[in-house]
Amino acid sequence: MSPAFHTHLGEFHTTRWSVVVGAQGHSPAQVNASVESLYRQYLSPLYAYVRRRGYSPHDAQDLTHDFFSRLLEKGWLSSAHQDRGRLRTFLLVAMKRFLANEWDRTRADKRGGGSRLVSLQSEEGERLFSADDAAGSSVPDELLFDRNWAMVLMRTTLDHLRREYERSTRPNDFDVLKSCLTAERGDIDYPAIARELQLLPASARSLVHRFRRRFREIFREEVAGTVSSPEEVEDEMRALISTLGRQ
Repeated sequence: MSPAFHTHLGEFHTTRWSVVVGAQGHSPAQVNASVESLYRQYLSPLYAYVRRRGYSPHDAQDLTHDFFSRLLEKGWLSSAHQDRGRLRTFLLVAMKRFLANEWDRTRADKRGGGSRLVSLQSEEGERLFSADDAAGSSVPDELLFDRNWAMVLMRTTLDHLRREYERSTRPNDFDVLKSCLTAERGDIDYPAIARELQLLPASARSLVHRFRRRFREIFREEVAGTVSSPEEVEDEMRALISTLGRQ
């Protein structure tokens, strides 16, 4: 099982990049579980990147599936070290190398369509690719990959926060409060929120504050799972948020 963060409403499971880069200090089962988690969560940004390089949906499915298979089968993780830093950087560099050196071999030994998971995740990847395509050819592929990475982290964070509220005593609050995440503090209509949630304005203000703070906590935990040391977390958070701001 991959490592977990404990919260007041349960356990928060996240990919630990530190497990991958420190593979020699962990059991094969721990490393495989971490790579499986990488595969599930970060497949769609890589799929969208491959699509933007000119590959068809079918070929992009095969490529992303084979890429993650080779991470394990070919021992590519042994080249990952603590000083490599960010997971997104390692995966993008590894994918570029894979596309340059392994594509001919992949086509020669094609399995046809990849896994069911690739097919499902490629739906999200196609949505990311469509957004990339709308940005035009002037935006570097690497910047679009970073933006998609940030969007996946944000989506994962929001999904986790939604699940927390579903398990709480006020599950319907989430749909009312989620719009506050993108609003400036001065633009939040606290009286309207108070009326909708049947709270006093002061209570609504406090609830919004806790909601935003919890979102940031979960986002930080997600980001912590994609860097190799705690010291990198804040810098990575700022970099990803800045990337989203450049859309």
